[in-house]
Amino acid sequence: MLSFPVNYPVKVQNGGLFISRGMGTHPTRQLSSHELIYVVRGTLSLQEENTRFDLHEGESLLLFPDREHKGVTTFDPELKFYWLHFDIVKNTTIIKSQQINPSLQLDIPQHCKVRDTETVLTLFRLFLYEQERGGNSLELFLILLLQEVSRAWPENVAPGGPGVALAYKARELITTQYHLPLGASELADRLHCNADYLGRVFRLTFQMTLTDALHKQRVAAAEKLLLSNTGNVADVARQTGFNDVAYFRRVFRKLLGITPAAYKKLYCREHINSQ
Repeated sequence: MLSFPVNYPVKVQNGGLFISRGMGTHPTRQLSSHELIYVVRGTLSLQEENTRFDLHEGESLLLFPDREHKGVTTFDPELKFYWLHFDIVKNTTIIKSQQINPSLQLDIPQHCKVRDTETVLTLFRLFLYEQERGGNSLELFLILLLQEVSRAWPENVAPGGPGVALAYKARELITTQYHLPLGASELADRLHCNADYLGRVFRLTFQMTLTDALHKQRVAAAEKLLLSNTGNVADVARQTGFNDVAYFRRVFRKLLGITPAAYKKLYCREHINSQ
């Protein structure tokens, strides 16, 4: 057996997943801890002291201790975000090691667009799983999350290049017509462009394929139906554009790490709150 001490410069308090029902506002408060927020979908508007932040899908925000923050608007009905409270441990040994080796330091932007959304989502899911079972690796997942955020796109930098407007039009169609038969060919036909070209500019703009974007939108809609206890899994699959129930189950499990039936049964577990 190999035994060695593990000493992280952070201490986790708790974390969770917020799913909006379109009511209420983020409370006004001043915490003694840092808070990391990552928006999965929808928009979250917060104000820290005199600075307003509007967070969209794939963006993170770091709130600092001893600063008042509050919600600016009513919760977006589409809003879903992860949150995590943590403290910075003032450890002399760690601070000295960082002074000797600056590469150990992470420079974390306060507001940014995350580069690798899938990795961030996976880490948050693993964090909640570890928290649920009372594990002792929460600080490790936090450091990995902070490392991903430190690699993010700078604040207010949007993907550029030719075809961006076309990519946004495709995303609008996916957002509003996901329940209809829709794929790269259908999107290209509606936008009067080449399917391969549309696929390339969409991936450059949003760092995901058209298929991935469609799956994410359909699964997000399926989540809301499952949460409202409307119909069985087959009904939910049909209403969200999946003609094959087995395929719906595979896609849902791939994105959320759980089957639709299990999600419907377990969505109200302790680490998920709705207001």
